[in-house]
Amino acid sequence: MSRIQDLLDELGITIDPQLFELALVHRSYAYEHGAIPHNERLEFLGDSVLGVVVTAHLYLRFPDLPEGQLAKLRAAVVNAHALADVARDLQLGPLLKLGKGELATGGADKSSILADAFEAVLGALYLSAGRDAADAFVHTLFDPLIETASGLGAGLDWKTSLQELCATLEIGVPTYAVTESGPDHDKRFEAVAVIGERTFPSAGGTSKKQAEQGAAKAAFHQLNA
Repeated sequence: MSRIQDLLDELGITIDPQLFELALVHRSYAYEHGAIPHNERLEFLGDSVLGVVVTAHLYLRFPDLPEGQLAKLRAAVVNAHALADVARDLQLGPLLKLGKGELATGGADKSSILADAFEAVLGALYLSAGRDAADAFVHTLFDPLIETASGLGAGLDWKTSLQELCATLEIGVPTYAVTESGPDHDKRFEAVAVIGERTFPSAGGTSKKQAEQGAAKAAFHQLNA
């Protein structure tokens, strides 16, 4: 039994089997099997459900935080990498129906595919069991992430924090030099922060954004040392 079924059983939630199966059908599989339905419509719905539940929780949980800080908190837990990690914990990867190309290139562990599948499953759950069940499911998975993120401070958005620190120190605006390597299905990015004549330690990631955040973190810590 997969971890997601264990969690649904714990919460007393039942998802319509046909909707659950549809939530796990990637478009690559659908196209190889006569253009059958795939999970993108459910993903669209689940994305909205997740946004509403998390945003409402943040609004109520942190009554003194301004809008900008709330937005940073939401972005820290509702993003492709965070959703993919949740999907991995739920063991969604082995359940996905993928086309041969995606299977050959490790699609069952790609962050973008896993994040989309998680949102599709949430959409299926919402249609099957309603808003209260969706709330319970999301809160169980994301409340701990929100509590962790709320203690990160500068780590919520290293690029913004570095820019603010540079303004305080009056040393100029940071820029980023990014290089990429690897095949299209497995890109790696390396970034360094540059401030004036100074270059800071590099950081890597599976996306340009992730690499730049890592580079900003390295520069922030070095400037604060």
